[in-house]
Amino acid sequence: YTRNEMNSTVKSIVSMKKDVTKNNEKINAKLNRLACNSNTRACYYENILKTLEQIENELSQKCASYGVELICYQSNHEGDLVDKIHQAAREEVDAVIINPGAYTHTSIAIRDAFLSVNIPFIEVHLTNIFAREPFRHHSYLSDIARGCIIGLGYKGYLLAAEYLINSN
Repeated sequence: YTRNEMNSTVKSIVSMKKDVTKNNEKINAKLNRLACNSNTRACYYENILKTLEQIENELSQKCASYGVELICYQSNHEGDLVDKIHQAAREEVDAVIINPGAYTHTSIAIRDAFLSVNIPFIEVHLTNIFAREPFRHHSYLSDIARGCIIGLGYKGYLLAAEYLINSN
């Protein structure tokens, strides 16, 4: 990571919608949509530079194999993310994958948005936030998340999607 990438507060959300006519014996029909949030345009993992677009494409392919449609959203603005979480509830999104970046440690607004919509979510971080500065060790979301995947690079998104698809 460059210093700029590590300090990035770029955010994005991805939503998924399942085609209930496909793979219905493999997946419970309850999961119709899933949302994902990424905090950086690129991550370095296993000596491979992945852009946000590459991560989203790989995640879309994985979800499509289960009949789940992925819809992506990115914003640098906390309020936009709060609005998107509320929109996800109105659009009956079944689950969210979120990497809130630096908002992990500061955003009560994002926490309150999740509490208000009652959508299960997985908190994902590309890097191990517990191996970084002490102020990054606290998350306003972890205690209300379905789970947390930390420090596994872009693969954390794939693991989160697989868990959410197979747990519903």
